[in-house]
Amino acid sequence: MSAKSYSLGQVGDYEIKQLKVFKTVVDCGGFSAAETSLNIGRSTISLHISNLESRLNLVLCKRGRGGFSLTEEGEIIYAMTEKLLGTLDAFRSTVNNLNSSLTGSLRIALSDKVSLDPRSRFPELVHHFSVEAPEVSITTNVASMNNIERMILNDEVDVGFIPYHRKLDGLDYIHLYSDTCYLYAAKDHPLTRMSESEQLESLDLFQATHGGLKPHQGVSEHLTKMNLSAISYFYDSRLALILSGQYIGFLPEKYSAPYVEAGDIQAIAVNERFYDLGMAVATKKTAQPSKPRELFLQTIRQVFNQEELDAAPY
Repeated sequence: MSAKSYSLGQVGDYEIKQLKVFKTVVDCGGFSAAETSLNIGRSTISLHISNLESRLNLVLCKRGRGGFSLTEEGEIIYAMTEKLLGTLDAFRSTVNNLNSSLTGSLRIALSDKVSLDPRSRFPELVHHFSVEAPEVSITTNVASMNNIERMILNDEVDVGFIPYHRKLDGLDYIHLYSDTCYLYAAKDHPLTRMSESEQLESLDLFQATHGGLKPHQGVSEHLTKMNLSAISYFYDSRLALILSGQYIGFLPEKYSAPYVEAGDIQAIAVNERFYDLGMAVATKKTAQPSKPRELFLQTIRQVFNQEELDAAPY
């Protein structure tokens, strides 16, 4: 296709629909993978992409035996599509917030195990919020801290519940509660048969699993000399590695309690190897106005007393 003397002209709803199909195909990695997300057949998807290419007078992607890939023009159009659709979402959100009725959506991302931790009071928060805003749709997702931070900064979610490993300049934080994390080993691990002084002398020789992200200073001091041999961000998979007897690793005390009581794991070097980890609600400092988000933050401040919110260990 040639771009010579070509003018796109007006962009309407039909082009927006085609761009959404194009973005989904790219996000899914190909036509076949996008069928489920779009709920349409591959031939229809192919027609949408072909029509879009004709409308833009550009070849956006390569498809064939070599698999799906974007052309250089396709890379540019994909990036511009993300910006365009993001702007449209921001416009829609702003218009909804200018209306007197509280409508729209609230997108929440939570870190591992937070939603059912009694200390997060998440079901209570959702209950109070939904009573006040019954027409607002709530979407929840579970992700790692790094991904939650990214999604907040990219306006993909409104609120994130994350362990407080670091403070980013672009985010605001509300402290909820704190965990004490201890170092654990399986019941038959050699370290469990040692005194604490012996544990301290030798534990850094044993293989350890960790979260795989840059931690705050209090955690770094413990991890620096350890034999970090396995990465496992989520607690369930990290616990499984510890239970294998091949790795030691840090876990929150509350999460570990049932397994300690059952005798499956044991805290080691308890007087030296531990750190406090805060749980916080994070939002974007410069986000577009959102009544659902502001109401949810207000609900948090009402459900948690000020003393709890002020007790951040960071």
